[in-house]
Amino acid sequence: MDSQYYTNDVKRIKEREFLSLKQGSLNVMEYANRFNELSRFTQHQVNTEERRMDHFEQGLRGDIRSLLVGQAFDNFQDLYQRAVKVARVLEESRRERQALALGKWKMESDRKGFSDDKRFRPDSYQGKGKGPVVEQRHRECRNCGRYHEGPCNFEVICFECGELGHVKSFV
Repeated sequence: MDSQYYTNDVKRIKEREFLSLKQGSLNVMEYANRFNELSRFTQHQVNTEERRMDHFEQGLRGDIRSLLVGQAFDNFQDLYQRAVKVARVLEESRRERQALALGKWKMESDRKGFSDDKRFRPDSYQGKGKGPVVEQRHRECRNCGRYHEGPCNFEVICFECGELGHVKSFV
C-alpha cells in the first residue's frame, strides 16, 4: 500500500493512530507489523533510524521496555530482535512462577493436613481463643446431588410417569 493513494483525512487518521500506537496486548511481532504499517503515513516522524527505534521502543510494554533501556542498538532490526527475545524470556518466567506458585500452594495445603475429604471454614470459630472449625465432608446424595448425612428428605418425582422415588434416565 502506498500512502500517496490515500486522502489527506485518512493520512491524518493513520498518523494519529501511529502516534498513539502502544503494544498493549499485542505480542512484539504483531506490534512491529502494526508499527511498520502505520509508519508509512508518518515518514517525517521516523525519518532517521534513531527516531524510528526511539518511537518503537516507547510503544513497547513497560516490562519489555525496562529491560531494553540503556542498551545500544545499531539498527531497528537489532532492537526488534532483542524485544522479541526479552518478551519470550518474560513469558517463560511468568509461566515458571505460576507453576511454582501452584506447586507451593499444593504443598502448603498438604502440609497443613487439609485433605480432599475435609473443608476449612475460617469464618466459623468454636469460641474465644479456639481455632477454626474443620468440618467433615459427606458423600454426594444420589437423589438430590447435595452433600449430607442420613436419609435424603428430597422427594424425587419422575418426569415421565409422575410417581415418587425414581427418575427416568435419558441415556
